[in-house]
This record gives sequence, C-alpha cells and structure tokens, in this order.
Amino acid sequence: MVNVRVLHALTVAAAKAFVGRGSGGIINIASVVATMPERFSGSYAAGRAFVLALTQAMYVELKPKGVRIQAVLPGFTRTEIFNRAGVDSSSIPPSMMMDAGKMVEAALAGHDLGEVVTIPSLEHHDLWVNFEASRRELWPHLSLDRPAVRYQHPELAP
Repeated sequence: MVNVRVLHALTVAAAKAFVGRGSGGIINIASVVATMPERFSGSYAAGRAFVLALTQAMYVELKPKGVRIQAVLPGFTRTEIFNRAGVDSSSIPPSMMMDAGKMVEAALAGHDLGEVVTIPSLEHHDLWVNFEASRRELWPHLSLDRPAVRYQHPELAP
C-alpha cells in the first residue's frame, strides 16, 4: 500500500501543484531491485519497478511543464529497516552497504545534474545509458500485426 498506492497519490498531487506553478522537483525512492526482480521477493521487486516506471513515464509528461522528476535506485542502505524486518544486516558485506547520508547526498547530486534515474553507487553512468538504449531498441518490435516467426505454425509462416 505505502510502496505503490501512497507513493502514486503523493507523486500525482505534487506534480499537479508543481505544474500549476510551472516549476518544482519530485524525488521518488525506488531500488536497484527494480532492475533485477529475480533477486528479491516478488512483491517488493514489483513495487520498486512500479516506482521506476511511474517516474520515467511522468518525466515525459512533466518535462515540458517545467517540473523535474527523478527516481533514485539505491542498493543496500544502512537504515533501521533491517532491524524492523528482522534481518541480520551483518550478513551483507560492508562494501555493499551505503550510509544513508551518503545515499541522500548522491541522490541530490543526481537531481542537480538533471538525471531521471540516479543509482548512487553506479560509478560508470554509461552502463545505465546503455541499458536504457537497449530497452528502447526493443520498442519498434514489441507491437506488430503478426506473431514472430518462431511462434507461427509452419503452415502459417510466410
């Protein structure tokens, strides 16, 4: 409920207010889990993917209206969430656990740079750029008037 419905309602409300002013910025917190759903629980991964997709879609809608929106995809972040969830965070290598303050600083720096998606620990931004380019390469092939040849019965193939 909080991860999807409440975030959606707050994002839309903020967007409407900012569009009315002609400026503003929204920062949504997702997770790197949005890019690797098979590594975490289905519900959590789906919720984080929702935040990423919502942010990317709203970016296109809001940009011409002077409103900025960003999705932050942190990895493991040192917070009390582990204790609340009953998870022993000591099993996570320290090299994979970012301090919450550093994550926030990186998120704000990414916002200042105009990034739509900020992954605080991603050293080589071109990896994300290439990932997005590959995703966009699929677009012209995703909705056609016929099934791919591999799905056609031999008697139906061209």
